[in-house]
This record gives sequence, C-alpha cells and structure tokens, in this order.
Amino acid sequence: MPLINVKVIENVFTAEQKHDIVERLTEAMVDIEGENMRPVTWVIVEEVSSGDWGIGGKPLTSADVKALAAGVPA
Repeated sequence: MPLINVKVIENVFTAEQKHDIVERLTEAMVDIEGENMRPVTWVIVEEVSSGDWGIGGKPLTSADVKALAAGVPA
C-alpha cells in the first residue's frame, strides 16, 4: 500500500490544484502497480507554514514560491 506525502508551502496551491496533485500521483502509482492498488493508494498533501521551509539556510515564503512560479528570479 503506497503512501505518498507531498509537502507544499501554504497559500500557494488552490484546492483544485491540490486535488489534481492527488489524482495525478494516484494515477502514476496505478500505472506502476496496477489498477487493483488504486483503493489502497494514499496521497496526503500537507501544507507547511510560510517561512517554515528553508532552502540553503534561507526561509522560503508563499510569496517567494509565487514569484518563482511567475518567472521572477530569486
């Protein structure tokens, strides 16, 4: 039984996008393991507070991620 835990920074993804993450990751696992594993494939999208995620010793905020997604250099 696969458990996929995806951590994202809060207020970056919409509810629809998080639903899409769940669907697509489930499909990826079913493609690998077979259709019989769909009912036991768990996907958790967990939000981390803005600023509580760090890369290279620097906190990353929701605004930073949105800027990156918009193509603004860090």
